[in-house]
Amino acid sequence: MSALDSIEIKAFVPAKDYEQSKAFYQDLGFEMCSTSEMVSYFRHGHSAFLLQSFYTKEFAENLMMHLQVKDVEAWWQHVQASGVIERYGVRAEPPQDQPWRMRDFILSDPSGVLWRIGQNI
Repeated sequence: MSALDSIEIKAFVPAKDYEQSKAFYQDLGFEMCSTSEMVSYFRHGHSAFLLQSFYTKEFAENLMMHLQVKDVEAWWQHVQASGVIERYGVRAEPPQDQPWRMRDFILSDPSGVLWRIGQNI
């Protein structure tokens, strides 16, 4: 093991309404491991990100997150059953096979951040 080994990389995800976004991600199944007035640490399995109480429309609507999962169909069913699409008025499109050899679906968060959730095919 080298002193230069990396441990983790996390993106800072903007939130237009910080409290609403925290609720959205928890309703989606992410665990909020820590929180403060400005930043909350979210995790699901080995994947994590930092939600920040900061918002710039252009940044949020051009940020894309990618969550690779074992079973995209199970995740799609989970998202639908969670009620987040209706509750938060977010955009979602069902799974499709992509030319980059992934099957994924899209889900936007309440701030306009686009998530691609998919699996390799």
